[in-house]
Amino acid sequence: MVTQAPQARTPQGERSRAMRLRLMESTVECLVELGWAGTTATDVSRRAGVSRGAQLHHFPSKQALVVAAVGHLTERRRDDMRLAAAELPYDGRTRAVPEILSQHFTSPVFFAALELWVAARTDAELRVSVGPLERRVGRETHAYAVELLGVDESAGDNRQLVQATLDMLRGLGLAASLSDDRKRRAAVLDSWAVVLDHELETS
Repeated sequence: MVTQAPQARTPQGERSRAMRLRLMESTVECLVELGWAGTTATDVSRRAGVSRGAQLHHFPSKQALVVAAVGHLTERRRDDMRLAAAELPYDGRTRAVPEILSQHFTSPVFFAALELWVAARTDAELRVSVGPLERRVGRETHAYAVELLGVDESAGDNRQLVQATLDMLRGLGLAASLSDDRKRRAAVLDSWAVVLDHELETS
């Protein structure tokens, strides 16, 4: 008789991390498809293939789940952008950097965050959690843009120009949430790259 070797079991900690990730990814999918009001904890757990009890173990409330999901996947999205930026050209950098950043502001994670911002405007309890998350992500994205552009933000109007770039990209992302405006967005970024080339102070 042939004895089969026992299958290796996945460590509990690894299973727990994988479950949390599935829950967070499913949360973002629900927010994008159903909106804040339409997203329920039951929808998320069903889509993630996780029991309601297991979901509550990791995230005791819908608010905790949604804020954690947007925060975590924003960080992962930034890591993806960092990989895309690994071979940025020196020439044409002021056009290439906004293009990379615009991919974040037109991503499912950004649209999920939009749902949170809108809901938090009239939900004081949610705003307590969303406010600090938005400020942290804003600071990190600003620092990342400075890094990609390779400028000293204390020089001249560099800080304001970087922030203006991010504010513009956020606005273009809002427009993209309602319609496919890639052609218009490309034209705007072409023009803005000329402004950056002229106004940014570089070493």
